[in-house]
Amino acid sequence: MNNISETFETFETFDLSRSEKELLINIAKQSIEDRLKKRGDEYLYSDELKGFLTGNLKENAGVFVTLKTKGVQLRGCIGNFISLIPLYVNVYKMAREAAFADPRFRPLANSELGEIKIEISVLSPLKKISGLEEIEIGKHGIHLIKGPYHGVLLPQVALEHNMDRKGFLEAVSIKAGLPPDAYKHNADIYIFSALIFGG
Repeated sequence: MNNISETFETFETFDLSRSEKELLINIAKQSIEDRLKKRGDEYLYSDELKGFLTGNLKENAGVFVTLKTKGVQLRGCIGNFISLIPLYVNVYKMAREAAFADPRFRPLANSELGEIKIEISVLSPLKKISGLEEIEIGKHGIHLIKGPYHGVLLPQVALEHNMDRKGFLEAVSIKAGLPPDAYKHNADIYIFSALIFGG
């Protein structure tokens, strides 16, 4: 647990340059365009892309990609906490999942491409909490697990909806398909930080 906690704290100082963030946004856009135009994944392995990849972008990291129409209306959000593949590859894969595999929405149409804004959340490792007071609104996201049920809310969700800690916990319980107070009853609650940017 100490190693996980140390990694969690180290993530607080992790950052990406403006050009690295812009490249990740472009990778996400390219992934969606490749699927819409029925192209393969040649771009992901191209010399064109490899020439711009930095050490940060090759670091393994979990990622969520959020799509919004005109920057406001949610249009898809998919991600994972898996940190076994490079950040740039995970962004490419999760962008495509968000656009075409979010069960809450129909697959993205070509006509919508120009209206879509992309937000990327690079995730820290999960840290299991021992008390609810450890959750800091605006700083931490929550991953709740109870039996076969699980739900995730990113840190920015609490701010976007003006949630306090109780409201955030109730929302993630509902997201998991459970009653609002499920977080109080033998649920495992994990927190994580995120580096969030969009374009």
